[in-house]
Amino acid sequence: MILDRQTFEYQNEVLIEKVTIKTPLKYEGTFQNRGCFIYFKDRAPRLLSSENNVQMKNQEAVLLKCGTHFLDLLKQKDDETVEVIIVHLFPEILKKLYVGELPALIEKRNYTQQSQVVRSSDIIAKFIESLEFYFKNPLLVNNDLIELKIKELILLLVQTKNVGSILDLVTDLYSTRSIHLKNMIELHLFSNLSVEELAKLSNLSLSSFKREFKAEFNDTPNNYINLKKVEKAKELLRMTQMQISEIAYEVGFNDSLYFTRLFKKKTGTSPTAFRADQAS
Repeated sequence: MILDRQTFEYQNEVLIEKVTIKTPLKYEGTFQNRGCFIYFKDRAPRLLSSENNVQMKNQEAVLLKCGTHFLDLLKQKDDETVEVIIVHLFPEILKKLYVGELPALIEKRNYTQQSQVVRSSDIIAKFIESLEFYFKNPLLVNNDLIELKIKELILLLVQTKNVGSILDLVTDLYSTRSIHLKNMIELHLFSNLSVEELAKLSNLSLSSFKREFKAEFNDTPNNYINLKKVEKAKELLRMTQMQISEIAYEVGFNDSLYFTRLFKKKTGTSPTAFRADQAS
């Protein structure tokens, strides 16, 4: 849930914003014509995309490129709030900012890497602090300042060695992409993503996703993925002393009761009974 949102606009587009959210939150970001730099001040989410399934750390940022991404942030305590700083990178605006400096700024090339976690850095933290000052003093903000802050961010990313060069950064943001369905599914077998969300990560309509999934796995998405989750749950029940609720979360279910019903439907027995039978 979004509790508060402050924005700085440039050429009728929101370029920089500060959002205060309440956990839990699953944020869907679909960027077809821009990149996005997102910094989590207090808590860090799990990043899920066509080629990413990674738990970020506190005070890390992520550089999201064109495509669909999910940021999954679980609740740790009641009434928990998290501040997020977002900088949007529009190709048309970057062209304007770098006119004469970077010819062919938006250059189409083969897809390399979709998104990148920006590791913790004092340099990035100081940049975020400077933005915080302007959010507290919004009357100081004008177009010239926004231009400077966007260029500052890109230069800082280069200096912290998270990207090779400004040109590489911008080119990667808007490169053409080809997503390998099988690799993407295997990456997210145990993520808490619906079939509709997996289709979005694949850049496919739901019907096209189901058709391509059937061709690749000779099964429906729901049946195939649930069977894999049950197989993983069986392994954890045999090999560990994890609680049923922990196993449910580990294989991609936030609702342990739903997991128990699904497990019994697929195996004919409950997780507790399965574990007891294996121990006897």
